[in-house]
Amino acid sequence: MPDAKKLNRILKVRTLQLGLVRAEEARANERFAGEVSLRNRIASLAAGIAPAPQTANAASLGAAAHFRDRLHQSAHAAEGRMRAAEQVAMRAAEKTREAKRDQSAIEKLLDRATAEDALKEMRALEATPPTRKNRHGPC
Repeated sequence: MPDAKKLNRILKVRTLQLGLVRAEEARANERFAGEVSLRNRIASLAAGIAPAPQTANAASLGAAAHFRDRLHQSAHAAEGRMRAAEQVAMRAAEKTREAKRDQSAIEKLLDRATAEDALKEMRALEATPPTRKNRHGPC
């Protein structure tokens, strides 16, 4: 079993890795939230351009239809980006769980090594001969 010094170094590295993975997960979640809000915004814009029963000329109806078509294309692309961002966020969450599991394993090894060292010291103290001094002189 590795000594406590080596385990402490490994624990420090694993803790840093856990922090980096958590930051990556936070960025992935922020990106996912941004993609969801963009998709919702595009959907609201597309709903706002729906044809209305009003007297309008053909050019404005054509422009509205073109704009609506472009919004639907953007909505489709945003949907794909949102699904991709969701997958990235799920992978980041899994990496975070793995990093936390690794860090916990190192912490357990370190605790076990500390307990074994304490047990060795206790056994060494038990094995030492008693050092009893006679405090009283001849009475």
